[in-house]
Amino acid sequence: MPETIEARPASTVVLLRDTDNGLETLLLKRNKALVFAGGAWVFPGGSVDPEDFEAGDGSIAKASRIAAAREANEESGLSPKLDDMVLLSHWTTPVGEPRRFSTWIYAAPLAEDVEVVIDGGEIHDSRWLSVRAAAAEHESGNLVMLPPTYFTLLGLSRYSSVAQMVAQERSSPVPEVFPVFANDGEQVMVMFPGDAGYDSTDGSLPGARHRAVLGHKCWQYEYSDVDPTYPPILKR
Repeated sequence: MPETIEARPASTVVLLRDTDNGLETLLLKRNKALVFAGGAWVFPGGSVDPEDFEAGDGSIAKASRIAAAREANEESGLSPKLDDMVLLSHWTTPVGEPRRFSTWIYAAPLAEDVEVVIDGGEIHDSRWLSVRAAAAEHESGNLVMLPPTYFTLLGLSRYSSVAQMVAQERSSPVPEVFPVFANDGEQVMVMFPGDAGYDSTDGSLPGARHRAVLGHKCWQYEYSDVDPTYPPILKR
């Protein structure tokens, strides 16, 4: 059996602002040459460094916030306040990937008049988009995204303002998402707990469907006939 790569602590922050077009977020395009998620559109974020743990007195809850804010500043020049950050979800990269992360995903408000300054190294482009428009552009094949990014956008699209998002998310359960890669012919998919093929990673097994399938450059979420013990990862 190949050695299981340990998931590194990481965090990301969805920077949000209220506009006439609704709730907007900042997306960053990663350098195509990068091994991990090269060319994908992401939220600012990265690994939790030892210095972040030190600043957070050894607490991963504090360190992940510090790391998300630090990475946001390094990649975009923006600095969300730690106390304003709201935890949305926690994702762990599937076993079998050469690079695995245990990622805390936060959201935080920003002022409308801040200037974005990308680093030009890891990040090659940036865009402010409404969360609905960003999800729609992925669905049309224009923006490459990993599942956590796309599903986070879909979850946030139900809010009309930052205040509404904060009020709801601060009192909502935080999903712990641990997908597995599945084998189903030529389809690329990840499955979540509750899917009939989750334990065997066999996507062809009949039964409950709790998965994301990549088709036409877009992730499509399926949730049907799933035991209530396993709630959907998408908040509607």
